[in-house]
Amino acid sequence: MGAQKSVHAGKAKIDANVDFTHKLCAALRLPSLRSTGSPLSLIIGSLCIKHPNLFGGSEKLDVSWDKGLYDSNIIIAFRRPRPEWLSQKCFVIQHSFSPEIGVHGTPIDNFSRSGSGGVNLSRISVGLDRNEPATSDWSSTTSIKFEHVQIVNDSWRSITRDIDGFPLTRSGSPHDNMVVLKQESQYAKANDHSFYRFRMQIEQGIPILSKWLIFNKFKFIATKGVKLGPAFLLASLAGGSIVGDMAPYQAFAIGGLGSVRGYGEGAVGSGRSCLVANSELTFPLVCNAVIIL
Repeated sequence: MGAQKSVHAGKAKIDANVDFTHKLCAALRLPSLRSTGSPLSLIIGSLCIKHPNLFGGSEKLDVSWDKGLYDSNIIIAFRRPRPEWLSQKCFVIQHSFSPEIGVHGTPIDNFSRSGSGGVNLSRISVGLDRNEPATSDWSSTTSIKFEHVQIVNDSWRSITRDIDGFPLTRSGSPHDNMVVLKQESQYAKANDHSFYRFRMQIEQGIPILSKWLIFNKFKFIATKGVKLGPAFLLASLAGGSIVGDMAPYQAFAIGGLGSVRGYGEGAVGSGRSCLVANSELTFPLVCNAVIIL
């Protein structure tokens, strides 16, 4: 059961989308990965507020909130108008909360799924995004942000070690601080029979204070898809490496829908470096279904 509504308040637009998922989960008999103490925790949805002319000079303000059963993400973005041939700058404040499944997760259902094991990441970031003018195939984004990452359990209490006694942060305290300079480039090209996409990301931790993390992280993913009659062949190669200070939650995790199917996220392994290659061949299925109410 859900509801979706758009409201215009002056020049601002408010989009709300709320979905009561507890009945859906009960119907599918999905086991709860952790106990939920409030009925609000069983609601997923999104809320978006957009103002196209905040101070009368075409300044844009976007506020969005997305909530899942076990995670949430709040973004506040402010943009000043600039010509299209110049880079677009955006001031961003973001808070995200998500279970740490990839590295500290615990296996469920013979490693086909993973639970958080009571470890969650609460991340606050403040900084500036700069989007370069896109060409026909290439796009590029540069950002510099301050990040505060805190580790909490399911009761929102700060913790420093997981259930096996392993540390959860690089600093040893319940949180890590860092300033991250990030460069991300993407190439995409597609036609009626195939597509190709390549994305590369480089992150540099800047040690403004001695206790802040200093590191260099590089990762990439290349994907190629080809249509073979009614079938579709998809191949991908992904990898990366990190040098310097590494918090456990920054490690590369292998397993899950995005890497190795049949395993939970991070169930195959995790570490400073990784290289994963996979391919899939899909066929369309035609079936007729009759639903009697």
